[in-house]
Amino acid sequence: QVQLVESGGGLVQVGDSLKISCRVYGRTLNGYAMAWFRQGPGKEREFVSAVNWSGEKIDYADSVKGRFTFSKDSTKNTMYLQMDNLKSEDTAAYYCAADLRAFKDGSRDPNYYDYWGQGTQVTVSS
Repeated sequence: QVQLVESGGGLVQVGDSLKISCRVYGRTLNGYAMAWFRQGPGKEREFVSAVNWSGEKIDYADSVKGRFTFSKDSTKNTMYLQMDNLKSEDTAAYYCAADLRAFKDGSRDPNYYDYWGQGTQVTVSS
C-alpha cells in the first residue's frame, strides 16, 4: 500500500523560507510523476509544482515560480518543496500527490493523481 506523509509545515513570517517534505512508503518514488498542491481557506485545491517520471521536467505554477523549488532524495524516498520569500497568500494546507502509473509526465490537474498525503499546514503571517 502506497502512503505519502508530509511534514515540515509551520508558522512563518512574510519573507521567510520553509522546506516541507513528503516521504513515500510502499514503493519507490523513482519512475513516477509526483506533485505538490495546496488549498487555502475557502479556496479550491490548486497546483503548485510537479515533476515527471524521470525527474527531468519540473513544472511550477506562475504564482510560485522563482520562489519555490521542487527536489527529491531517492536515498530517503522523499521529495521536498523549498519555499523562499513566502507571502501571506501562500498560506494553505500543502499536499503531495503521486501517480499510480509509472513513466508518465504528470499533470496540473489534481484529479490525475491517485495517492495523496494528509497535508501539512503552512501559515505565513504579516
